[in-house]
Amino acid sequence: MDQNAVQFRIGEAALQSGVAAANIRYYEKEGLLPPGVRGDNSYRLYSGADVHQLRFIRLCRAMDMSLHEVRTLLALDWSRKEDCDAARDTLDDHLQHVRARLAELQTLEADLLALRNRCDGTDAHCHIIEALHARADAPPAVPFATAAAKRHV
Repeated sequence: MDQNAVQFRIGEAALQSGVAAANIRYYEKEGLLPPGVRGDNSYRLYSGADVHQLRFIRLCRAMDMSLHEVRTLLALDWSRKEDCDAARDTLDDHLQHVRARLAELQTLEADLLALRNRCDGTDAHCHIIEALHARADAPPAVPFATAAAKRHV
């Protein structure tokens, strides 16, 4: 029997792929997965190929790839040289993002450690909370819109 002919309802496709049903509907809406065909009872039905595609999406998302990156990789054909180059370029770009995020996390770790070291619990008041309130009173170093634009989603 052809695995692609097997039809799964959304709950079963979710179990088979490890992707929540709500995420399956979201991926359909975002164009990462073709909409499930509707059975006579109006339930969405998915093939084995759809389940494979959901697993592919889950794997890429687990590697923190953006929807755009996943969409790019899904569109590629593994038997074409040009597509291999595009896949490498996509991963190279993603590696740059991961390295930038690692640097941000290392800076965050140093900042948290410095904040934690402000207080050993022996003073009459907490220097951690004091420092957080002082930071809250200061204007942001980077405007919020600029900081949000850096996010990789």
